[in-house]
Amino acid sequence: MSTAARPAFFDRTHTDDLIAFLGTSPSPYHAVASAAERLEKAGFRQVAETDAWDAVAGGRYLIRGGALIAWYVPEGAGPETPFRVVGTHTDSPNLRVKPLPDTGSAGWRQVAVEIYGGVPLNTWLDRDLGLSGRLALRDGSRRLVQLDEPLLRVPQLAIHLDRQVNEGMKLDKQRHLTPIWGLGPVDEGSLIAYVAQRAGVEAADVAGWDLMTHDVQPAAYLGRDRELLAGPRLDNLLSVHAATAALAAVATAAATDGLALPYIPVLAAFDHEETGSESDTGAQSPLLGNVLERTVHARGGNPEDRARALAGTVCLSSDMGHAVHPNYSERHEPGHHPMPNGGPILKVNVNNRYATDGVGRAVFAAACEKAGVPWQTFVSNNAMPCGTTIGPITAARLGIATVDCGIAALSMHSARELCGAEDPYLLASAIKAFLEG
Repeated sequence: MSTAARPAFFDRTHTDDLIAFLGTSPSPYHAVASAAERLEKAGFRQVAETDAWDAVAGGRYLIRGGALIAWYVPEGAGPETPFRVVGTHTDSPNLRVKPLPDTGSAGWRQVAVEIYGGVPLNTWLDRDLGLSGRLALRDGSRRLVQLDEPLLRVPQLAIHLDRQVNEGMKLDKQRHLTPIWGLGPVDEGSLIAYVAQRAGVEAADVAGWDLMTHDVQPAAYLGRDRELLAGPRLDNLLSVHAATAALAAVATAAATDGLALPYIPVLAAFDHEETGSESDTGAQSPLLGNVLERTVHARGGNPEDRARALAGTVCLSSDMGHAVHPNYSERHEPGHHPMPNGGPILKVNVNNRYATDGVGRAVFAAACEKAGVPWQTFVSNNAMPCGTTIGPITAARLGIATVDCGIAALSMHSARELCGAEDPYLLASAIKAFLEG
C-alpha cells in the first residue's frame, strides 16, 4: 500500500464534472454519448465500423449501442506498437421496461419491468423514478430518451399491513417490484405513446425500445465536510468518466505539448457487464479485439505485428470496489480495509475473479507513484464470495496482461451509492499516468 501525499488539487472541478456526467448519463446509451462529447472536445473524431480506417495520427472513437471504444494514435506509431487499455463498463443494475409494458391492478396503472443485474431490491422502493434509454424507429434511426421527472414509483407496503417488516422484508421480484404511474384501467400502448411524444416522434414510428428506470435525485456531496459523494450509477460510470478524462488529457498533451507516447492509449467502455458481458457490446464480444487488430492493419501491419503489439499490451480494468463498512466490518478481510479518499484500490483474488497478479501490481504501483497518488488493496474475506469484472474476461479473450483496480465505495449496486469525493480525481490521475506509460 502506498501512502503518498494527495496532490494539491481539490477545487472539486473533476468531481463536479463527474456529477454533471452522471446527470446526463442515466442509461448506457447516454453514457457513451456523454463520453463521446468530451472526447470530441479533445479532438477525437468518430469512425464507423463499416468504413475503412486510415493510419493518420490522432484520436478516434466508435460507438456500438451502449459501448464505446476510443484510441489515440501518436505520431510515429508503428504496426507493432503495443497498447495501454483501460477497460470499464457503462451499465448499472436497475429496473428495465418489458416488451408489453402497460399493466395494472386494483385501479392503478403500472409499468411492467424486468430486473437487470444484481439489484438490492429494497433500494428501489419509494423512489421517484424517471425513464431513459433509446427508441428504435422504423426508418432505422435511433432516438435517445431522457425523462428526468418523477414518472414512476415502486411503493412499499405500509408497516401497518406488515408488522414483521423490520424482522426481515422479503420482496417477490414479479409481484412487488411493479412501479405505479397513475390511476385508471390498463391502457395498452400508453407508455410508449407518452415516451414517443416526449421524444418528438410518432408512436406509430417506434418499432422497438430499450428503456429503463433511474432515480431522478441528482448526485450530491455528502457529510459535514462534503468529503463524500452520493449518487446513482457510480458503479461504473465513475470509472468511465475517469478514463475518458484521462484519455482526453493524454491525447491533448501528445497533440499540443509534444508528449511522447510509447503506447497507443485505449478506452474500452463495454455494456452488459452486470449480466455477464455476453453480448455484441460486452467484454466477451470480439469488439475490442477487432478494433485493436484493425488499428494494426491500418498502420500496415500483419498478424505477426498484431501478436507483437498484444504481447506488449497491458489492460487496466477499472471498476468499483468495496470500502470497509462501519456497520458490517466483520464481513471484510481483517487485514485489508480500504477507505474512501484513500486513493484507488488494487483488486486481488487468487482464484482469478480479478486478473491482478504480482507483475500487474508493479504496473499499478508505478502508475500511482508517477501520478503521486496513494493507493490501497482490496481482498475479499475468505468466507465471502468474490465478485468479478471484465478484467479476467479481457485477459482470457485477448491474452493480454490485465490489472483490476477501482475505488472504494459503499452500497454497491444500490439505486444510490457512496464514495469519497476525492477518489474520482485520484483514480483519473492514476489512469492518466498508466496511459502515458
